[in-house]
Amino acid sequence: MTLLPTAYITGAITGASLIAAIGAQNAFVLTQGVKQHYFWQIALTCALIDTLLIFAGAAGMGALINRSELFLTLVTWGGAAFLILYGCKAGLSALKSNTLQANKSAGFSSLSTALMATAALSLLNPHVYLDTVVLLGSIAGRYDSLDTYWFAAGASSFSLLWFLTISYGARALTPLFANPLAWRVLDCLVALTMWTIAYLLLTDSLGK
Repeated sequence: MTLLPTAYITGAITGASLIAAIGAQNAFVLTQGVKQHYFWQIALTCALIDTLLIFAGAAGMGALINRSELFLTLVTWGGAAFLILYGCKAGLSALKSNTLQANKSAGFSSLSTALMATAALSLLNPHVYLDTVVLLGSIAGRYDSLDTYWFAAGASSFSLLWFLTISYGARALTPLFANPLAWRVLDCLVALTMWTIAYLLLTDSLGK
């Protein structure tokens, strides 16, 4: 006898295969976790956005988004522009000899600014909609009535667990980032991640 419905467990496993992939959102959460700069608020915001999108997909919004080429195109180009700019910010930071304290002071000026950047990074990415609303939503739609939402709850639960884990887990790396070289490496990796995803978004959009 299982304590949790099978649909919930399946949702968590399926969500794990999508959410834990290397991407702009995870790189952003990890960086803020190392800085300990609004890190748990950012993690919760990412999880909340995922939850809303997953349940929207379970409710049937996935088919609507999948048919809206204009929406996906606007999100693609807007997201690519944001990722390029954020990558440039990380690249410029990599050129400086920063310590952990310097990076903390160079962080977001307020919680609202941090949350707006989090929302932009999360929502200006068509893959977020395709993964959460369309893909997870279509799988959830195969279940009957209540199990549809058990599946969505499972995927959402993993999202919350994942973002809190990498956010708080990143704090263990704090001593390492007392060394300016460690920051340069991280900033370079973040910049490359952002630019690579922007490139893939644009080439995919132009190739259609």
